[in-house]
Amino acid sequence: MCAYAVTAENRTSFVEPPITPTMPWRVQQLKVLPEYQLFVRFVDGIEGLINMKQFLLSESAGVFAELRDLQRFSQATIVYGAVTWPSGLDLAPDTMHDQIKVFGEWNIEPAGMAK
Repeated sequence: MCAYAVTAENRTSFVEPPITPTMPWRVQQLKVLPEYQLFVRFVDGIEGLINMKQFLLSESAGVFAELRDLQRFSQATIVYGAVTWPSGLDLAPDTMHDQIKVFGEWNIEPAGMAK
């Protein structure tokens, strides 16, 4: 049994004042799209698509292979400015921002594939 109780007032989501990620590469808006795609908008207004299909369906997906299940993939949310899934998997927001800023999208490639 747990030696302490986790109450609403002890949860980090209730920190006062609330934590507001302000780095320009922090994700501010997220929408899950069909075909293993995500739409993201960053704090600085840059927005674009992330295409994970080729990566997720490859042998190099590793721990991300669990996201092949569309129900799990659709559970993506924003946690402290990063795209995160309930299992703890997340995407690096700074890398997403860099790719989308230059190319307008981020096509995550399987390991060993040239862009």
